Amino acid sequence: MTKVLGISGSLRRGSYNSALLRAAQRLMPEDATLEIATIRGIPLYDADVEAQGIPAAVSQLKEAIVAADGVLLATPEYNNSLPGVLKNAIDWLSRPSSDIKRVFGGKPFATMGASAGGFGTILSQTAWLPVLRTLGTQPWFGARLLVSRAANVFDETGAIKDATVEEQLKNFLAGYVSFLRSRRG
Repeated sequence: MTKVLGISGSLRRGSYNSALLRAAQRLMPEDATLEIATIRGIPLYDADVEAQGIPAAVSQLKEAIVAADGVLLATPEYNNSLPGVLKNAIDWLSRPSSDIKRVFGGKPFATMGASAGGFGTILSQTAWLPVLRTLGTQPWFGARLLVSRAANVFDETGAIKDATVEEQLKNFLAGYVSFLRSRRG
């Protein structure tokens, strides 16, 4: 069984990126699972807080990443770049720095995203590359999933109503899971 951990970079209740992850959970290939983790409850990074101990929400997310075969980031795009709340979570996950290799080292990461705008999340996904490289992950470049005009893609319950996007998501997931399985030999 291939285990993927999905993390949405949005805290909004009606988040398109969280909806995209829920759709991905339903469309995972056979013998693969997607567990959705949350960044809710992770405080703003503060070295004084770190000196008192790593917050429980951070420790739990670290262990979920370690246990997964791969990580799927569903990233919004804010001001032509990455979302601060997700970057903050990643910054916390890299603390203490001695944990970076255990949590991120060689871990396959894929990015996808949904945006209300017309360009999807291409700039956000690109902005993640130096961060993922610095942490020593293995970014997957096999496909892109850029959901634009997300208000027209999801219905009021957050379900995908656009068959083309659903098929793109299904193909994206199949490619990523195939990549993960190929790494196991």
